[in-house]
Amino acid sequence: MPSLRDSTPESPAPVRAVANAISQWIDRLGTVWVEGQIAQINRRPGINTVFLTLRDPVADLSIPVTCPRTVIDGLATPLTEGSSVVVHARPSFYANRGSLSLAVREIRMVGIGELLARLERRRQLLAAEGLFASELKRRLPFLPGRVGLVTAPGSAAERDVLENARRRWAAVEFRVEHATMQGPRAAAEVIDAVRRLEADPAVEVIVVARGGGSVEDLLPFSDEGLIRTVAAVRTPVVSAIGHEPDTPLLDYVADVRASTPTDAAKLVVPDVREEAQRIRVARDRMRSGVRARVAHEQAALDALRSRPAMADPRSMVDARLEEIRLLREHARRTLGHALDRAGDQLEAQRHRARALSPLEILRRGYAVLQDAEGHVISSIDQTSPDDTVTIRVTDGRVLAVTTGVRPEESPDE
Repeated sequence: MPSLRDSTPESPAPVRAVANAISQWIDRLGTVWVEGQIAQINRRPGINTVFLTLRDPVADLSIPVTCPRTVIDGLATPLTEGSSVVVHARPSFYANRGSLSLAVREIRMVGIGELLARLERRRQLLAAEGLFASELKRRLPFLPGRVGLVTAPGSAAERDVLENARRRWAAVEFRVEHATMQGPRAAAEVIDAVRRLEADPAVEVIVVARGGGSVEDLLPFSDEGLIRTVAAVRTPVVSAIGHEPDTPLLDYVADVRASTPTDAAKLVVPDVREEAQRIRVARDRMRSGVRARVAHEQAALDALRSRPAMADPRSMVDARLEEIRLLREHARRTLGHALDRAGDQLEAQRHRARALSPLEILRRGYAVLQDAEGHVISSIDQTSPDDTVTIRVTDGRVLAVTTGVRPEESPDE
């Protein structure tokens, strides 16, 4: 038979060749140690082989397992669904059915101490990724319009949350999504329920509630898939799993941890009586504050009204009127003195101007001689006999005709 790698559309390999090749490849793996969670146990009467389903607690994967009945019956602790185990098995591929399974040779139950150690390692790894960071925590709404609740149907946790929440606030609205809260299917169902509530825009807070139980019972709430789902949702999540000492990993990733389902109801819904009391106290404080403020302002107003100026406002006006009268008298005196000084200065300037005026010279007996064209004659060379001249005196002009000229004799002659 040619190699499978040499197959072509014209010369394809038969199904049996492919199945046998797969079987050979898987047989080369030999025996391996595998960790998982028992999801299903099927004991068939009269058959010495027990059929199991081994589930991966993180991924949504499972694989069929076959185990001799003697191996299971020889376990110190009875094997139940949801048990965490480590098996020593050999992978086998059944070519006739085309299915893969594990043939178990040894089963070891995972003890409480080992479970806790593994949970602690898982917690540290998730914390290192930042899934538990405090800055990622969201605040719960004061009064959510609708609360989403994930719990088992008809459980005490459901009753505690609903009754206590409605006792505190009767108008609160719930959307309840039921899921298996224990066993191998619990984590997957809780994940689906959380996603359905996240898709509802009316849900403002999600509560995951379950009553107390053993470490094994609470293992689904430390499932890595559930932790990552809660870390990814945008709606605030409240973890109310078990009692106060119980701390599954869901408590670390949730936005708020409630010690019990009853405590979760108190955290997500305010108490109407307490809020009414707070409103009354706030109103009383506001009234007291307003009264104190009014009393303070009234005292300040009374103090202002008791002042003399407010008791008799005319006293201030009279005082200002007297000041105005004195200022007006002072202004009059100052203005009168200034006018007197200005008048004296004006008179002195007037006398000075008159002294420099040509008319004053004329009043003293002098005259100005002008020819017919109005030119001033200041020398005998500027006129001749029979010229018409004008003589300017103080009060008019004298028209005259020259009869002759005579030069002024020098004082030395």
